[in-house]
Amino acid sequence: MDFGLVLQTDPPASQVVDLMRRAEGKGFGYGWTFDSAVLWQEPFVIHSRILAETQRLVVGPMVTNPGTRTWEVTASTFATLNDMYGNRTVCGIGRGDSAMRVAGRRPNTLARLGEAIEVIRDLAEGREAEVDGTRLRIPWIEDGRLPVWMAAYGPKALALAGQRADGFILQLADPFLTEWMVKAVRRAAADAGRDPAALTVCVAAPAYVTADDSPGALAHARDQCRWFGGMVGNHVADLVAKYGEHSSMVPDELTAYIKDRHGYDYRHHGRAGNPDTDFVPDEIVDRFCLVGPVGAHVEKLRALRDLGVDQFAVYAMHDAREHVVDVYGDQVIPAVNT
Repeated sequence: MDFGLVLQTDPPASQVVDLMRRAEGKGFGYGWTFDSAVLWQEPFVIHSRILAETQRLVVGPMVTNPGTRTWEVTASTFATLNDMYGNRTVCGIGRGDSAMRVAGRRPNTLARLGEAIEVIRDLAEGREAEVDGTRLRIPWIEDGRLPVWMAAYGPKALALAGQRADGFILQLADPFLTEWMVKAVRRAAADAGRDPAALTVCVAAPAYVTADDSPGALAHARDQCRWFGGMVGNHVADLVAKYGEHSSMVPDELTAYIKDRHGYDYRHHGRAGNPDTDFVPDEIVDRFCLVGPVGAHVEKLRALRDLGVDQFAVYAMHDAREHVVDVYGDQVIPAVNT
């Protein structure tokens, strides 16, 4: 199993670069950042610095979207980084939650997202593609490579990921939901005539390592990770609005917990202590995240690996970022991969 580190691009950018360099030194293979232009600093500028100060780390956004940049700009940005640093980028992409809504726009449609996946990949790899009715090709690209991984939750998005993307990003670490969603993505890939085994599956969630499983230690870990249930809840609320409550299309195990959700303020997005996440119960934190001593992390990661997960990406938006990187590198990653 590969491992990634996910960070927000809060200033100073040097801290983001330092943590990514630390992660590579501890055996992480991927470095991911949020991408929301109003809330955080521009990720691709920081990606360039991360790539310059690492040797093997593959870097990308978790996730960008088709609406905040034109597709040829996105493709050219990735291709430039690849030309400078040797095909070490990956494009995580989705409909757009915070990036679009903070700017007063609606998330992109799945149709637009599906088209963007193919156009961005084609352009970044040097092939011709059509953008807004014009055929384009970036002439200086040679031997470019850009895998595009799509974030998804709902049935139509899962199907699109299987049909179009090179990888699937699932932003929660619940084994039941992981199994359900991975099967849906691979089934869609097979139905589209693609090799379902060729799709990379990346599960991303907060991980908080405690010294023991005492009530106090677990309570603090849960409070540091509760924000994640609120972030996922934005996407779940969209699913409930589309499919209704207790729909046969979406498992109750994903949707039931948002019944007491009342609005969301993006100023606290992805941050420990988010006041809009009081509705998230401990059960959801335990299911969606990895909290507890090292053994609990290893056990859950092995279960996810056995369900077909190729990478676990650690969201480190809490008060123990360096600690989780070090413990994962020194203890968790070796235990999972032996």
